[in-house]
Amino acid sequence: MLVLSRQRDESIMIGDNIVVTIVDIRGDKVRLGINAPTDIPVHRQEIYEAIQRENLRATRVDAKETRNLGAPAPRPKGAENDR
Repeated sequence: MLVLSRQRDESIMIGDNIVVTIVDIRGDKVRLGINAPTDIPVHRQEIYEAIQRENLRATRVDAKETRNLGAPAPRPKGAENDR
């Protein structure tokens, strides 16, 4: 892990197109500004991990849940008179 010291309004570069700027420091909290291309997702670590867990869960679909995929949707009660 690379550890850098920065003061407020100072930045670091990640590659050629990501800039991380120290926006504010209050007590034990640091506010960061991140300027990155829109095609690069930027998330807090806990959000990133939640997305990864949800993606993994979505790949584990029970066969019972897919049984009726592609079948016509049931008609609601009373819909037989809608023609």
